[in-house]
Amino acid sequence: MTPSAQAASTSTPVHSSQGWLNGLIGVVIFSGSLPATRLAVLDLPPVWLTVARASIAGVLALAVLLWCRQPRPARSQMVSLAVVAVGVVLGFPLLTALALQHVPAAHSIVLVALLPLCTAVCGVWRGGERLRPAFWALSLLGAALVLGFALWAAWQQGGETSLVGDGLMLLAVAVCGLGYAEGAKLSRSLGGWQVISWALVLSLPVMLPLTLWLWPADLGAVRAPAWWGLAYVALFSMWLGFVFWYRGLAQGGIAAVGQLQLLQPLLGLALAAWLLGEAVSPAMLAVTVAVIACVAGAKRVA
Repeated sequence: MTPSAQAASTSTPVHSSQGWLNGLIGVVIFSGSLPATRLAVLDLPPVWLTVARASIAGVLALAVLLWCRQPRPARSQMVSLAVVAVGVVLGFPLLTALALQHVPAAHSIVLVALLPLCTAVCGVWRGGERLRPAFWALSLLGAALVLGFALWAAWQQGGETSLVGDGLMLLAVAVCGLGYAEGAKLSRSLGGWQVISWALVLSLPVMLPLTLWLWPADLGAVRAPAWWGLAYVALFSMWLGFVFWYRGLAQGGIAAVGQLQLLQPLLGLALAAWLLGEAVSPAMLAVTVAVIACVAGAKRVA
């Protein structure tokens, strides 16, 4: 264990208020990811947006790691770092950027309400824990509510594009949940902010050349909101949010602070309505609240 990781795990009480505060800051930052991505993909290609945001964050993470003189991860940690990189550096950003070409941000945020549940399932899979039948009953109910709403909304719109968008969002949630669970597990030995920083650096040799190779020819026509969206997802969603998030998990406990993810859909819906002027229907809000209740109940009986 590195000195910084040992300090993070021993110097602060398990259920400290500082851990909850850091976790809350991380969730607030993450809640702006989908609205910012929606702004960015209006003018920027989604694939280039994905590699560009990872490259910007990767350069920043590398500079911070060098400045803090952090030791390199052990070989045994490289596989877990690769899983985190694939899940949260590449998979979730790319899949959500593709999905947001077909569905509005407010609609996609409803599907993100499954992320806490997916993280828990991946945590059980990776950690080998056993959960009560009531947990799985509530989990299935929440999943049924979200999938039912997505299919109903697609049928109401009468188009297949929303089904494509919903499928991409569900896949994004799955890979992100795995990345969250693997990162939370790894943060116990490597340290909180170091996990996302090394994952970004690990992906940099791939992301940076792709950013240059896929460089759009018409960047001069990109409007300011798209640039602001790229800046937000690169600096805040891709790196700074994880710094607070993993620090909060290390300080306050993964199971406890992880419940703060339940606030993300409601915060995201509010931001989508405020920044993008998107309508938040009563049905959409009701489903989000119902899913939050299911996941909260599942966490209680876990």
